[in-house]
Amino acid sequence: MWADGDGGLERFCSPGKGRGLRALRPFQVGDLLFSCPAYACVLTVHERGNHCEHCFARKEGLSKCGRCKQAFYCNAECQPSSAVEGYLPPLPYLVHPSQHLQKRKPTPVTLREDWLMHKLECSPMVVFGENWNPSETVRLTARILAKQKIHPERTPSEKLLAVKEFESHLDKLDSEKKDLIQSDIAALHHFYSKHLEFPDTESLVVLFAQVNCNGFTIEDEELSHLGSAIFPDVALMNHSCCPNVIVTYKGTLAEVRAVQEISAGDEVFTSYIDLLYPTEDRNDRLQDSYFFTCECRECTTKDKAILLRRTEGIQLDQVSAETCSWTLERVSPLHSTDKRRACPMAIS
Repeated sequence: MWADGDGGLERFCSPGKGRGLRALRPFQVGDLLFSCPAYACVLTVHERGNHCEHCFARKEGLSKCGRCKQAFYCNAECQPSSAVEGYLPPLPYLVHPSQHLQKRKPTPVTLREDWLMHKLECSPMVVFGENWNPSETVRLTARILAKQKIHPERTPSEKLLAVKEFESHLDKLDSEKKDLIQSDIAALHHFYSKHLEFPDTESLVVLFAQVNCNGFTIEDEELSHLGSAIFPDVALMNHSCCPNVIVTYKGTLAEVRAVQEISAGDEVFTSYIDLLYPTEDRNDRLQDSYFFTCECRECTTKDKAILLRRTEGIQLDQVSAETCSWTLERVSPLHSTDKRRACPMAIS
């Protein structure tokens, strides 16, 4: 999870911001502060057949689920990850299109977590056919509920911040956002009722609000949308219009790297929005999605020239080309407003 043995980072109470992430030692430009595996993730349906459902890798000749024929994987080994004990009912093999589907008898096995996650959608996709159309927010929330059932204990993605600790900002939601959450809850029941045990409606409202404020959307290097995910420890970082880190990913693993020198005691900041928006627009977007107004130096001076000079000083040439892709956004799939964050390299 961490860049070195002792981590070099800590959760702390950031004045005026609440929880935050602070460096305990210096980090140089390009250093990996930490990485975080996705707590839960979903590949967008538009990329099925092009990307592996599990690792998000783009490959040709993917193997597909023999039952739903909608989910594709690099191979049969890519589907499972962490294991839980269980019993596997008669379910089809993962097959390559050139292979003949054979059925297998019920056998005591180790049920894999990712198989259970796919099973949430496999049967409903067969039953509903073309009418299976839950939003990405609903799909992601269903996987979070399943994950919490499978792993009630803290996961490797939650070393500093647990999903249950996410802010929901329920008291700040307007009627439109509340109505959208109710629609998502109805869709969740409609598509997943046979495979999930749901908490009460009040708890679901809180969970959807948490996902909306703390969810990430993943894009490839060409800014094409790949899917949505939850990265709890990444969500711990507060926003600044002058970030000292960027968030990138390798498959479904988020990586946080320094784009400015960070001293011991400095707070670690990322950006939630596009830095090229004017100050007022940036704050409008922050208020709409995250319910706060930024008070960083660039916002309080309202001087775009300062922002340009500051971002031009970010030494991305020291960050490898492989990691310098501004491809992971902290935006909610629920919101249609474009909140894409600009790669600082694009400003120079």
